[in-house]
Amino acid sequence: MVNSVTAPAAPLTAPEGIAPQGVVPQGVEWRLSDAPVPYEVAVAEMEARAAAIAAGEACELVWLLEHPALYTAGTSAEEKDLIAPDRFPVHKTGRGGQYTYHGPGQRVAYVMLDLKRRGPDVRAYVARLESWLIATLARFNVKGEIRDGRVGVWVARPDRGPNAEDKIAAIGVRIRKWVTYHGVSLNVDPDLDHFTGIVPCGISRHGVTSLHDLGQLVSMAEVDMALRASFEEIFGGE
Repeated sequence: MVNSVTAPAAPLTAPEGIAPQGVVPQGVEWRLSDAPVPYEVAVAEMEARAAAIAAGEACELVWLLEHPALYTAGTSAEEKDLIAPDRFPVHKTGRGGQYTYHGPGQRVAYVMLDLKRRGPDVRAYVARLESWLIATLARFNVKGEIRDGRVGVWVARPDRGPNAEDKIAAIGVRIRKWVTYHGVSLNVDPDLDHFTGIVPCGISRHGVTSLHDLGQLVSMAEVDMALRASFEEIFGGE
């Protein structure tokens, strides 16, 4: 089941945020998939939607979903970082980055925005994704931080040592014709042991955590509400 809400936007009669002929699409559509979405299905949908946005035929989209347990290999992935190649399906993908895990209990947010309108600056876009995740975590009293040379959002773990920290959210993007796709993943309550089949993002000296692991026993619905509210703060209503 897929739930979609578009706001603010002119009424559209075509499905999935696609504008009727002659109508300029406005606003950002928010879509929620209740059941896990196969990775290939998600990629095909993202590519189609990004093309429609670039052509001026669809409004922007933030798609919230979960995947079945799987590993993805970004454009910088190194074979040595795939520790357990037979544990879960491995999907090569065109997003930036290295190996990452997706699975139940992890909120994936695929973000399809038009940077021609919002500003054609890739670094600024990634920085806004980081700020979005940090603002979302702050709503649950979790301090997310970024690190030079390490993509994603990190949480200090002083209980384990002065320099201990874990990754709680990953970022991997692709941009075509200045339309973004792929996006971010935030660990709510995934099986953290599933990350041991890879070296997440090529970084072996730090661990992985989640909101539940940090004692924040929030629901996925609460995380979704926080993501949407924080998105509007960071990206505005352009």
